[in-house]
Amino acid sequence: MSGLILPYRGVMPQIDPDAFIAPNATIIGNVRIGAGSSIWFGAILRGDSAAIHVGERSNLQDGTIVHVTDNFSEAYIGDDVMIGHAAIIHGARLEDGAFVGMQAVVLDHATVEGGAMVAAGALVTPGKTVKSGEVWGGRPAKYMRDMKPDEVERRPIGNENYRKLGAEYKAMLGD
Repeated sequence: MSGLILPYRGVMPQIDPDAFIAPNATIIGNVRIGAGSSIWFGAILRGDSAAIHVGERSNLQDGTIVHVTDNFSEAYIGDDVMIGHAAIIHGARLEDGAFVGMQAVVLDHATVEGGAMVAAGALVTPGKTVKSGEVWGGRPAKYMRDMKPDEVERRPIGNENYRKLGAEYKAMLGD
């Protein structure tokens, strides 16, 4: 397995052997990563004060940071979730099929429902819920519009492309 994988207070990350972990990704402590998921270059998942869950076939792109707050919030990332480059997920819930754009921030106890999109650069403040089929953007993020049919159709294609790319990197690196 690639990456810097570290225990914290005796808790070692649990990573499915089918997941791709980039060589310079950092995964610490109470973190679970499901089959077919990919954690890309420079990503950091720091489960040192509460749990982080990443489901199956989800991808956390380059520079993504996932963290939590002790005795306050955990991070839950479901199946088939796509998180763009340099996003920050802090103690939030991303349900199956959610999408978070590049450099977006989703904060404690916020929820992005399955089939919802957080636009690039958006800031979802604590406790907000982005409903399925909606696009939120801005700082702070607000409802912008409903998703377009082509956006809905493209989502599974993007996830499948990242799953295949992760498998290719895994094979190339002999992982």
